[in-house]
Amino acid sequence: MAGLLMVHSLHMIHELVNTENHRSAHFVEHFALLLDEAGMPRMPARAFAAILAEDAGRLTARDLAQRLAVSPAAVSGAVRYLTQAGMVSRGREPGARRDDYRLHDDVWYELYAYRGEMLRRWEQAMDEGAEALGRDTPAGQRLEETREFFAFLREELPALMERWRARRQPTRRAP
Repeated sequence: MAGLLMVHSLHMIHELVNTENHRSAHFVEHFALLLDEAGMPRMPARAFAAILAEDAGRLTARDLAQRLAVSPAAVSGAVRYLTQAGMVSRGREPGARRDDYRLHDDVWYELYAYRGEMLRRWEQAMDEGAEALGRDTPAGQRLEETREFFAFLREELPALMERWRARRQPTRRAP
């Protein structure tokens, strides 16, 4: 009887783990698809979503390869992209033998806080395009309106980020 109870208990634990793994995998693939639709390459999107869904907020390359059922080479390219984009950083826990890839504490804040420079460059490109095409042409007017929009976003971004920081402070939880 005790053996039967143990087998039943192990089966229940197995089902619970599989259910949690399925939920996590579903989220990872769904969010990765959204990131992909927004322009992020598919494999970095999957790796980022997997790290985001991990309680610790970090995974080793080996863990990523296992969870995503991909090759180490695919993971290598994905984490290189994410590291260069500033979305994750490489680190190592004391005594660990493998590096891990971890989210920044304020990953979304950091991603958007640095968009100001990108918006400035886009604004400049639209200005140059409007000048080259003629500001009085339909295309030149469209580029000028786009330039104004980018300028607006760039000017508003610091205040928006400050409002987020103020809103985030009271809800901040210790890791």
